Amino acid sequence: MNVAQPLWEHGWYRYAHRCPSPNFGPRPSDMPVDLVVLHAISLPPGEYGSSDVLDLFTNQLNIDAHPYFKSLQGLQVSAHFFIRRDGQLWQLVACSDRAWHAGVSQFNGKENCNDFSIGIELEGLDGHAFEASQYETLASLSAALADAYPIAHVVGHEHVAPGRKNDPGAGFDWSRLQKSLAWPATRFPLA
Repeated sequence: MNVAQPLWEHGWYRYAHRCPSPNFGPRPSDMPVDLVVLHAISLPPGEYGSSDVLDLFTNQLNIDAHPYFKSLQGLQVSAHFFIRRDGQLWQLVACSDRAWHAGVSQFNGKENCNDFSIGIELEGLDGHAFEASQYETLASLSAALADAYPIAHVVGHEHVAPGRKNDPGAGFDWSRLQKSLAWPATRFPLA
């Protein structure tokens, strides 16, 4: 008799490659995780497919490898998930923990979105289009998150830190994600 493996184990998603980041902390115990924040990242900007993003999130980025990396020296950031252009999914922080992805932020009157959100980085550039494989992975991950957490909204970094952040930007197709999940439009910024 086969026993099915759980989809989640201690906040780790079964279908994600693991690359644990040291950049996380505990969540407030009395706050439900009800928000997903989408980001866009590529290192160097506009270049895809290297290990540089994972290296940044694990504090192993070689700052001498590219002139742009000097501006990232000493930065300690993370996200719960990273979705590559080909749809490959990586997890860096357990969803039960607080990843350092949103910075100074607020949503629906609540400050410090890191306390109550899941951060998902899409390999891409602010304002540019994303790949079909990324939308597929994002939709299946979002559905799995909603089964495990009381996710009420999916927004961009630009929506929780307006004026400071612009990602994922105009190239992200919110209606495509909403339709693939068949969730009410009110859960997305397009409503």
